Amino acid sequence: MDSTENDVLPSMEFPMADLPKEEDGTSKEISELSKRGYLLLKEGRNEDAEEAFKQILGIESNNNYALVGLGDSERKQYHYREAIDYYSRCLAYHPGNNYALFGLADCYKALNQYHKAIEIWEQYLVHDDRNITVLTRVADAYRKIHDFKKSKQLYLQVLDMEENNAYALIGLGHLHYDFKEYKDALYYWTRMLEVNPANVDIRVLTSIGNCHRKLKTYEDGLPYFQQALEKDPKNFYALFGIADCYRGLNQQFRSVEYWNKILEIDPNNKVILTRAGDAYRNTGDYKTAVEYYNRAMDIDFDIYAALGLALICKGEGKYEEAVSRLQSLIRNDPKNHRLYIDLADSYLKMNQKQKALEALQEFQKQGIRSQAINEMVEKISSNRPVF
Repeated sequence: MDSTENDVLPSMEFPMADLPKEEDGTSKEISELSKRGYLLLKEGRNEDAEEAFKQILGIESNNNYALVGLGDSERKQYHYREAIDYYSRCLAYHPGNNYALFGLADCYKALNQYHKAIEIWEQYLVHDDRNITVLTRVADAYRKIHDFKKSKQLYLQVLDMEENNAYALIGLGHLHYDFKEYKDALYYWTRMLEVNPANVDIRVLTSIGNCHRKLKTYEDGLPYFQQALEKDPKNFYALFGIADCYRGLNQQFRSVEYWNKILEIDPNNKVILTRAGDAYRNTGDYKTAVEYYNRAMDIDFDIYAALGLALICKGEGKYEEAVSRLQSLIRNDPKNHRLYIDLADSYLKMNQKQKALEALQEFQKQGIRSQAINEMVEKISSNRPVF
């Protein structure tokens, strides 16, 4: 549910200054067609641009401007494999063409082939090791393959060259978030916000909010999600973040409002139906909670909705039905320690202490360590209050 991705990076295309100069008649024709093709690409007129580039290939079969242009056109249309063919053909005849290298690497990145992308970008950096756009892309690719050290080194290299580079700050935020270093992620994303408070990307706001959710500093996270919601009243991540913060603050009556706002937009979201059911259950509104859980179960089986229904049975004093439901869930998910805790508690409510212990011991026999299970066993054995 987290919105912590922001991989929008600057592109790199032939600047008009790098297009061929007019000399003889053939060169003049190629120059004019190249300029026309790239202008059409900028306007988003891909078919017309391709026609111009193909006319160049009719004159000069391996012209680098035309091959890169065709590659760029295919890449803009997300036809990455076709783009790869054009860039590769260009590099076969023009091995050092930086634009073909850049486009080719971008295609491999889009296809999640990060190792190939890194290899190509590093070829580029041999010729231009201070290109911030490429350095940021390589750092991003290293992040995708979970190479924390190399990724961070490159992002910091970019910040040495440009102190508040947005892509490096955002990338460092993602990097630390991916490695569950939420305080460090918060530092970089907050710095991004300080650099550009008026026009900050909504994803930066929700990312900061998500750090606070992970750190359980819910009250601090709320203002960022609320600011995001002001920018986009239907933003899923902002609505989810606010609802989850109120859940964390045990203000279920307020979280329900935002779960329902999401359901107005996406009425068949099984996860949100279950979250809303939990909120209603925790406020004691069992009837509405059952409706939400059943709506979730009508879409597809959901263990949390099924657990919620079992907990309502327990809350209503229907302990035998709660036991039956929990036993069924354990058969399908025998490693879920929470199910055993609720089962044992149901037995305790029925004054069946031995059965409660046996339920918890069944979990322990699997060799899975759970502090919550061990503590409950100890409390029951020593006749101490469990909850």
